[in-house]
Amino acid sequence: MSTTWPAREITLRKVDELVPYARNSRTHTAEQIAQVAASMREWGWTIPVLVDEAGTILAGHCRIAAARLLGFSEVPTMTADGWSDAQKQAYVIADNKLALNAGWDADLLRIELGSIATHEFDLTLLGFEEADLSLAMADPHFEPGEMGEQARLDQKALVTCPDCGHQFEPA
Repeated sequence: MSTTWPAREITLRKVDELVPYARNSRTHTAEQIAQVAASMREWGWTIPVLVDEAGTILAGHCRIAAARLLGFSEVPTMTADGWSDAQKQAYVIADNKLALNAGWDADLLRIELGSIATHEFDLTLLGFEEADLSLAMADPHFEPGEMGEQARLDQKALVTCPDCGHQFEPA
């Protein structure tokens, strides 16, 4: 087990000096690159690109493509010093695959998305497809009513804002 920091400092490097890993098996669509570029416009650059001593990209290929799309000439990088070729090869895959192995807590995701939506924030910046957002935000306990219940369903009950507690009748 390694207990050292392979990349101790962040350095700005010219985008044109960085070399994509030749056998990067991770693919990025134009749509995904545009999504990452949109997130960079919203939040700025938050994660440095990991490169080896020669400037070969080990992690951050999509961020570099988004940087090019946005016209960045320099980007923050960290250099992984002292890694063997096998470690570099393996990390290129592990960095992408390990993130895919994560899941979602559906209840917490629904709460967070609902909270963000109350601030009129652009939820498309989160990377979800519109249909996936709708599913994630849906009440899992919702059951459609019967036609005979329509009059009752048309009655509007007061709604309470979860943030401020204000009660109002929905439109």
